[in-house]
Amino acid sequence: MRYFLATTKSALTCAVAAVGLLAGCATNVGPTADTTAAIKPADPANAAPSQRQRPVKIAMLLPLAGFDQTAVVAKAMKQAAELALFEIDNPAVQLVVKDDKGSAEGARAAADEAIKEGAEIILGPLLSSAVSGAASVAKPAGVPVIAFSNDKQVAGQGVYLLSFLAEPEVDRVVSFAASQGKRNFAALVPDDAYGRAVEPAFRNAVQRAGGTVGSVELYPVQANGMLEPAKRVMEAIKAGDATGQTVDALFVPGGPDQLPQLGPLIAYSGIDKSRVKLIGTGTWEFPNIGRDEAFVGGWYPGPDPRGFSDFSQRFAKTFGSAPPRVASLAHDAVTIAVGLSSNPPGARFTPGNLTRPAGFSGVDGTVRFTSSGLSERGLAILEVQSFGSSIADPAPSQLGNGQLSQASARVQ
Repeated sequence: MRYFLATTKSALTCAVAAVGLLAGCATNVGPTADTTAAIKPADPANAAPSQRQRPVKIAMLLPLAGFDQTAVVAKAMKQAAELALFEIDNPAVQLVVKDDKGSAEGARAAADEAIKEGAEIILGPLLSSAVSGAASVAKPAGVPVIAFSNDKQVAGQGVYLLSFLAEPEVDRVVSFAASQGKRNFAALVPDDAYGRAVEPAFRNAVQRAGGTVGSVELYPVQANGMLEPAKRVMEAIKAGDATGQTVDALFVPGGPDQLPQLGPLIAYSGIDKSRVKLIGTGTWEFPNIGRDEAFVGGWYPGPDPRGFSDFSQRFAKTFGSAPPRVASLAHDAVTIAVGLSSNPPGARFTPGNLTRPAGFSGVDGTVRFTSSGLSERGLAILEVQSFGSSIADPAPSQLGNGQLSQASARVQ
């Protein structure tokens, strides 16, 4: 299951309730090899003399306090980070995890404490307000931050966002739809922070793809709020058929809180799904989306699901339960940081290293940071099946001028 990382604690609590159900989501991509190794903490006493040095300290800030869904997810991310550290088994690296209390003030204090303890890079926080708090301390100290929020406003000047961003997802699915002959688009979008982010991204993506945008409706997220907007979109699609302005793709971003309610409305409308392709964003990746016939055959962007499937198996074997989808970000962040830690002091977590053209390979495929602090990813196009999803178009092996093959992008 993919996710939309909310920028406030209350919104995240709503979003992660469904994220934790990922374990029930299978994909029709075949089995993956079990790469689980014996996981044990490294013993510095057994290290070679050249390795007996002051460890490279990596800090991770997460909203760990409490028992709500935000804290549950944060604790799983902490476990994922520890799993990455144990799998890499590098005695020269020390991971320090601190509670940022899910607030700017808490993150500021946690970052200040971590930096005074010698942390050379900060991973996290999860919430955008906490990222701003941590950055207020990290930036003056010259300590980079790899954050898990998807709020673009907090990126830049040493803050890099590892999360999946809405605009590249929308661009990927729209451009793929256009490559399959889809030219006229309509949209039914939730009227919330996420919808207001993806709606302009959708219009821009369609324009870049050479398509046209017809009816666009935003619906209130409260109960039954989507009824009238959905009816207007469906009527516009049918009217287009009558006038020769045929809509051949309907953009329906949303997740487990919206799509189960939209599915029956789409089915009842009687639109021809063999001609009108439903497309969405990564928020479509949740268990049992294929139970609703309306979405079977629809396209959405995401990383190759085999990476997370393998990670999920290793996580479950180690900790006894499946991870929430966002846990992979913590695992990949540690992998990136440990990979760069082998460089000499002062030359480890430099802007040049963090924005290297080849990027970094991890659970969620390959990611590359830009100088603006945003991330670029090679995304696949997944097609909803009755049970799970299949790969309709694999992730590209190139991103811009950077080769994104596993060989060239793997952390060294």
